Amino acid sequence: MLSVVIATHNSERQLVPVLSALVQGVTAGILRDVTLVDHGSTDGTATIADAAGCAFLQSVSDMGMRLRQGAAQSRGSWLLFLSDRSILEEGWAREVTAFIETVERRGQAERMAGTFRLAVDGYGLGPRLGEAMAVARLALFGLPEPGQGLLIAHRNYDRLGGHPAGGRAERRFLSRIGRRRIHLLRPHVLLPATAA
Repeated sequence: MLSVVIATHNSERQLVPVLSALVQGVTAGILRDVTLVDHGSTDGTATIADAAGCAFLQSVSDMGMRLRQGAAQSRGSWLLFLSDRSILEEGWAREVTAFIETVERRGQAERMAGTFRLAVDGYGLGPRLGEAMAVARLALFGLPEPGQGLLIAHRNYDRLGGHPAGGRAERRFLSRIGRRRIHLLRPHVLLPATAA
């Protein structure tokens, strides 16, 4: 049902908790495969991918092309794009399953996508401001931060042409989906303060 695509580059240190959080998708029976699309890692990213049973593709530096290549490799009918620092909160698999079942039942799979609530790691004012800015951006523009994750039907992704090549590919693709067509799921995705 669900394929996860993660673009990586020297992601060894942050990748273990990201992949560990995906295990609940396996136990829930919804996670079909995980593809890491890498650009020139010189650390143990490939070793971690192998140990976790992920597909590992070497690719170019262009983020849009990497994400599109990962989607093409994926076999699931739904795609979940995450950053190499996005740690999903407990309960994400149940919420994703409910969202997919609902939009498919209503015939909205080619019009709706999903994202997670943003939680910024850390204490103090800075992380809370980052969270507030993400909420404001979603409320005002209907668009999440790229690190919040994107859940989209594979056929909808293909219909929209996938991530574009060039700079700011993730933001440009989110704009293609359209204002107010990205549903905010209940679980949080935790990002480090530097990635939010």
